[in-house]
Amino acid sequence: MSSTPSRNENGSQTGLVTGDTFWSLLCARVARTPDHLMFADGGGRRITYAAFRDRCERVAAGLFALGVREGTRVSWQLPTRIDTVVLSVALSRLGAVQNPIIALYREREVGSLLRQTAAAFYAVPTRWRSFAYLEMAQKLQAEIEPRFDILDVDAGLPEGDPATLPPAPTDGDAVRWFYSTSGTTSAPKVVLHTDRSLIAGGTGLAERLRPEPETGEFGSIVFPYAHIGGPDYLVMALRHGLPVLLLDQFSIPDSLAIFRDVGVTMSGGSTAHYQMLLQEQRKHPEEKILPDLRQLSGGGAPMPPEVYWQVKQVIGCAVYHGYGMTECPMITSGGVGDSDEQLANSEGAPILDCEIRIEDADGKPLPTGVDGEVLVRGPMVAKGYLDPALSQHSFRPDGFFKTGDRGHLRPDGHLKLTGRSKEMIIRKGENISPGEIEDVIMTHPRVGAVAVIGLPDASRGERVCAVVEMRAGAAPLGFEEMQALCRDAGLMTQKIPEQLEVVEALPRNPTMKILKHELVARFERAGGRGD
Repeated sequence: MSSTPSRNENGSQTGLVTGDTFWSLLCARVARTPDHLMFADGGGRRITYAAFRDRCERVAAGLFALGVREGTRVSWQLPTRIDTVVLSVALSRLGAVQNPIIALYREREVGSLLRQTAAAFYAVPTRWRSFAYLEMAQKLQAEIEPRFDILDVDAGLPEGDPATLPPAPTDGDAVRWFYSTSGTTSAPKVVLHTDRSLIAGGTGLAERLRPEPETGEFGSIVFPYAHIGGPDYLVMALRHGLPVLLLDQFSIPDSLAIFRDVGVTMSGGSTAHYQMLLQEQRKHPEEKILPDLRQLSGGGAPMPPEVYWQVKQVIGCAVYHGYGMTECPMITSGGVGDSDEQLANSEGAPILDCEIRIEDADGKPLPTGVDGEVLVRGPMVAKGYLDPALSQHSFRPDGFFKTGDRGHLRPDGHLKLTGRSKEMIIRKGENISPGEIEDVIMTHPRVGAVAVIGLPDASRGERVCAVVEMRAGAAPLGFEEMQALCRDAGLMTQKIPEQLEVVEALPRNPTMKILKHELVARFERAGGRGD
């Protein structure tokens, strides 16, 4: 079955601007609201849309003087700061091909990306969060051919005379972005995006969340701007004229004071972000820790229904959770107008112009409510991988991208994910989706997070193992207690975990997605209980 949304009324909202490139989108916004606030940061810095545009032009001229031209490949590994976005948009002004790298990546991942992309420039801070980025860059510079130039942004972004700049490129379909997959088990895969594909993703997010800056709406980016979600949020801000708080590190309680000071109404990033706010709010039942907060949004990891209900009850705001990936920055999202049931129990509806199809192992479409592999098609899908051999497996000639995720479309058109195809547990020939079990275990009041994995087993093929992270200060979950919870929820016996592991913290990648392969490696030698 496939689902394609129709354009909603928000597309004609007064104040929206459009553009085929990031630069044209910025210029259209400046023409509409030049003196409106664009960014704020934790240090008290503020910049308007017009001032941001002017700074980007000066930095573009400085980069041009250094030799950056249309098509020049530039990698950057920077924290979420105003100057980071300035550098990125300045590169867009020149038509450079930029490779954003998550700041938590280290020599193995960074070296692989610099080699794969044949970067001519690599921009880094001198040092951030006790790590010497400049030293790493210099070490890699001595090892990698062709040699790249290093741009130390802590020494200041280069600036020049905008009169020296050539005309801004206008082709929104040219590949201008090299994003990368996580690279946790192998070399990162480089994904090819265009301005138009990223703008399509951000437009879809904007039309689901529908920010209203004219009523005092204030957004926030507290996740790595180098993540594929960075341009999603920038596009939403540019289209609507939304002011945005940028923080290079989100910490509790320190960041909350900054949120309150600027009046943040929209926040998020991932399920872990929601849970951090929940934990802090529970410490202060007598008052709201973020009195202006109206909505949370994010993705990158599943959101158990229980988390939605807890946020609504404890924090008192909506959660518009979504689904996307590096190859397709936005696929679905919860949004304004959705019911509590839809927001709690699905990944939301397909964003504008995104088509979703559910297929079986033979490539045949499946009906509503039946699990299969999720495929997506639309203008937000990447052009492929830098390595053509990788593209052949996942990017089909008919335009559909094979996500590797499993799920089904509901009768209301919303998508429900049930797990990754490669994470499907096969126990005595029975296919078991981890997501259903995780949702049940998350209803336990002492559980903070859970990952259900399949472990090798001589008699079963695979056994079901639940790995649980408890809430702060909570007593560990007992095995019989966990099994009773699953039975009471109506799970069939084959789905009830036969092994329970309680850990201090689940392993996560830089975007807070739980690393299940690490859990499999850690616990595959331990035996299960029960049958």
